[in-house]
Amino acid sequence: QIAFMTLTLFPIRLFFAAFMMLLAWPFAFIASMGSDEQELEKPLSWWRKIVDVLLKAIMRMMWLAGGFHWINVKGRRALPAEAAILTVAPHSSYFDAIPVTMTFASIVMKAESKDIPVWGTLIKYIRPVFVSRSDQDSRRKTVEEIKRRAQSHGKWPQIMIFPEGTCTNRSCLITFKPGAFIPGVPVQPVVLRYPNKRDTITWTWQGPGAFEILWLTLCQFHNSVEIEFLPVYTPSEEERKNPVLYASNVRRVMAEALGVPVTDYTFEDCQLALAEGQLRLPSDTCLLEFAKLVRSLGLKPETLEDDLDKYAASAMKMKKEKVNLKEFAAYLECSVSQTLESMFALFDEKEDGVIDIREFVIALSVVCKPSKTLETIQLAFQLYQSEGGTVTEEDLACILKTAMGVSQIDVTHLFRAVDEEEKGKITYDDFYTFAVLHPHFAEEYLHADQMGAESGLETSSLSAPNGICTDFSPDSSGDRTKPLQKKLN
Repeated sequence: QIAFMTLTLFPIRLFFAAFMMLLAWPFAFIASMGSDEQELEKPLSWWRKIVDVLLKAIMRMMWLAGGFHWINVKGRRALPAEAAILTVAPHSSYFDAIPVTMTFASIVMKAESKDIPVWGTLIKYIRPVFVSRSDQDSRRKTVEEIKRRAQSHGKWPQIMIFPEGTCTNRSCLITFKPGAFIPGVPVQPVVLRYPNKRDTITWTWQGPGAFEILWLTLCQFHNSVEIEFLPVYTPSEEERKNPVLYASNVRRVMAEALGVPVTDYTFEDCQLALAEGQLRLPSDTCLLEFAKLVRSLGLKPETLEDDLDKYAASAMKMKKEKVNLKEFAAYLECSVSQTLESMFALFDEKEDGVIDIREFVIALSVVCKPSKTLETIQLAFQLYQSEGGTVTEEDLACILKTAMGVSQIDVTHLFRAVDEEEKGKITYDDFYTFAVLHPHFAEEYLHADQMGAESGLETSSLSAPNGICTDFSPDSSGDRTKPLQKKLN
């Protein structure tokens, strides 16, 4: 079927879809000229309403060319005055742009997108909220702009937000980011379904690339999509004060409508689990739990690297000194809480009430820089090295055990390979030189059978389904009554 469709229908569909996008460009360009905020907050003029209808029709023809012959819409879309924000989930593909082109609601987009030929003009037409990567204060400005538009009492177009923040494979809903819920206004949940016999839609970290997804989808004679507008969700007073609670409750409503479970992992956890660094996290790592606890303590992703430098400097002054729970709280400049106790338990290897603060710094470095393995190891060497700048095999075992979040690890083969002169100690320069010559040293020297027969470790890249690795199994998510697995037994 793929071979036949590739030679027949695929090129026709691709040409027609591209033609419809090019056809939409001049209308969007003219309608976007001279637009300012005051004009955007006014009702559409008669000619802009005509352009709106034309563009929606052209976009619908583009999706028709892609095999989406009909779009099944359930429920009623709320008016902007009823719900200023539309929260859409699950987010699993660039075909999720279908509800955007149907509603022409504003979306949150990278600022770089407006410079893309043709597509950038269409993006600007729907008056998006642009996020700039070059602006360190972009996150705060984005939230403030969403809040300003959402509280305009229907003057601005509705904002469509995908609160998961990344594409998943629709097997569950991951943690919603709170941006859509900070304004504290009613939102309308919107759920997407692709009830096709073969899934050519899903586009995530693993699996087919963007062009292959497009190719396989256009080779399907018909592609089904369902868009369901759920009832408007009005937050309680408690939810208005707590955006995280608000986001969680809306996610629960959407998960029930979809018939899927929820998991408390986030986009950042996905990045951590699937990072392309030289140390792949094993399936039973406790660093994902550690990352959740870091967020629960209020450490924000945008300031984590600055916090890491501060904590590392303090740890170097403390050297090998161990701390108890109260001293750990003082070190983090926070109060003792259940969250802090849970984090402390991860590093309390002997259950004697004290931890080595250096292990916390290494774990935090992995969370901050999941793909930068050598930067974490360099920092760890600085924390563990003697006055001569060397570490022993025992030190290396502790470093790698912490960096991978496991309870057992055998580094003997790796240490001997690095220590060519058999000095019984190595420097970071020795390790760096070895790592450059052996970029896959973790796979070669820290294989599962080297880490202890009982640990059953495997890298997340081996048996991961499309987009969600084994660490994100919904079966074990949300069970907060289970005791935390300690890093060391």
